[in-house]
Amino acid sequence: MARRTSRRSSGSSAPPTPTRRRGGQTGPARPALPAEPVPTSTGVARVERDPDRPSAVTLHVNGVPSSYVDLDDPGLLAFEYMQQMAAVVDELAPGPLRVLHLGAAGCSMPRWVEHTRPGSTQLGVDLDARLLELVRAWFDLPRAPRLRLRPDDARHAVEGLADASWDVVVRDVFAGDRTPDHLVTLGMAAAVHRVLRPGGVYLVNCADRPPLTLVRRELATLAAVVGEEAWAEGRLAAVAEPAQLKGRRYGNVVLVAVRAGDGAPDLAGPGLGRALRSLAVPARVLAGDELRSFVGSAAVLRDPEPVATPDTRPDTGPDTGPDVRDEDGDPAAPRPGAGGGAARP
Repeated sequence: MARRTSRRSSGSSAPPTPTRRRGGQTGPARPALPAEPVPTSTGVARVERDPDRPSAVTLHVNGVPSSYVDLDDPGLLAFEYMQQMAAVVDELAPGPLRVLHLGAAGCSMPRWVEHTRPGSTQLGVDLDARLLELVRAWFDLPRAPRLRLRPDDARHAVEGLADASWDVVVRDVFAGDRTPDHLVTLGMAAAVHRVLRPGGVYLVNCADRPPLTLVRRELATLAAVVGEEAWAEGRLAAVAEPAQLKGRRYGNVVLVAVRAGDGAPDLAGPGLGRALRSLAVPARVLAGDELRSFVGSAAVLRDPEPVATPDTRPDTGPDTGPDVRDEDGDPAAPRPGAGGGAARP
């Protein structure tokens, strides 16, 4: 379960952006938030107000705290793993970014990116179509094309996007307390690597228990994609509280993999370590030889081999897959070689 602190992310240097009521008076324009749980496509969503911060709420999805949103301050990231992700993003060159969010939920990270890097273009993907409709209505989200929301499976969405089209990909997808198996494999990591621009960053929220077997295997899987030289070049890292990295409890570890290219951040450099130590709950980064030792001989996670079965279905022509559309009705175009022209988010 994600832990929460009450301070703003160290990456959120811009001041809170006030909203304006009609008549020009500055102040919060409160949305009508439900007092009871609301059904969604995959279960139920519940909004819990923060008694210590009237403008803030926690979004619970199927009983799990999934997002903390301050309607007056999009620069606030309360979950510790999101603050750690923000510190990594701050290592990229200044200016707008193209960011793909897998597991959008309440869109805390998209709001932070919009606030700290105005002009960014973002796509939020979530399996729960109704939840995306609700958070668009409840929370102060950037409008398309600055932030598009797409109901889809995370891997299916990635496989339909164009090559080298995103600066940052964030994976924050859970079914209960674990990430679905098909999103942690070599095939998924390769698909994300394909859509990242040179120097682009893949951020993974990995929840694990002692002895952190999944963390180690996911890191081995990412290393198999970004290349052997990534260890020495500081393009692979694990970030968490020191106690978490020692495997003392269940919690979140942020995994980072960087595609080689100009502008790639040095995850082993002093800047990221300094930023992580300055957080409300200090974190540390494992990279280089220390990370390689941590991973050890952990095995790469692979997709299961497909089971061959006789195909007795009638031939109905090319299979174009499900009709997946953005919230504004635009179809999700296939990537080159998948039945059509270049995809766009």
